[in-house]
Amino acid sequence: MDKNAKAARNKKIRHALMLVLLVVLFLLFIFPFILVIINVFKEKADITTDPLALIGAHGFTLENFPEAMEKMEFWKVFGNSAIITICSTIFTLLLSSMTAFVIVRNNWKLTGLLFGLMIASMVIPFQVLMIPLVSLYGGIFGILNHRATLIFMHVGFSLSMATFMFHGAIKTNVPISLEEAATIDGCTRWQTYWKVVFPLLKPTIATVAIIDAMAFWNDYLLPSLVLAKKELYTIPIATQMFYGTFSTDLGLIMAALLLAMLPILILYLFLQRFIVEGVTSGAVK
Repeated sequence: MDKNAKAARNKKIRHALMLVLLVVLFLLFIFPFILVIINVFKEKADITTDPLALIGAHGFTLENFPEAMEKMEFWKVFGNSAIITICSTIFTLLLSSMTAFVIVRNNWKLTGLLFGLMIASMVIPFQVLMIPLVSLYGGIFGILNHRATLIFMHVGFSLSMATFMFHGAIKTNVPISLEEAATIDGCTRWQTYWKVVFPLLKPTIATVAIIDAMAFWNDYLLPSLVLAKKELYTIPIATQMFYGTFSTDLGLIMAALLLAMLPILILYLFLQRFIVEGVTSGAVK
């Protein structure tokens, strides 16, 4: 066997081993999701007895979904989560993209200092700010138990990362010559941003939207600190009510978890093509 044939065979073997490794890692990663799908259609006794069985001893059931929706008041908590997630994501996208545009296009010492402080704030754990935050907004200002307060906090905590991502996108993918041409054509700074810069940030907008929407939708810690009234509960907080001290209805938990993940999964499937488009366009450049 010549060297070329041996090298080709070794390459195929490495490729096959890499493929097997990736498949194993994928199955390990997706196993919890598969476990939820399998057990959501079982009764509580069947889940406890044999959680890995495809069909329980008592057969296939759909009763977990309406019971879970009724107990957690699904449509009310879904509305709360939707309002908080949508508003927080929109405000984050608008404010972070505008901030990044100002920082990139203005070589001021103040903008450089602001950007440096925003990057530095990303390394501060939320747990460090958790107690002072609740004490300040609850004890001094008394503005907890409001959706607007939670939206304000979500935007504040996510603004630095989003600005960092938009900063890189504007600096590398938006030629300043386009802005100069728009200015020559009579566009103001505001019109240039909306008509030239913002449309070119579509892949970054989709990426930031997915990352932040997932974080806002799935967040439990911050909403549990801010929202104490039951009528303001989000889906993660409402799901917690199924965990009892002495007993836990796993079927209802599985149904609640599946109902909670479906909206954000649909959002990802809708926006993923924009991310792929952004990656491929950058590769062509």
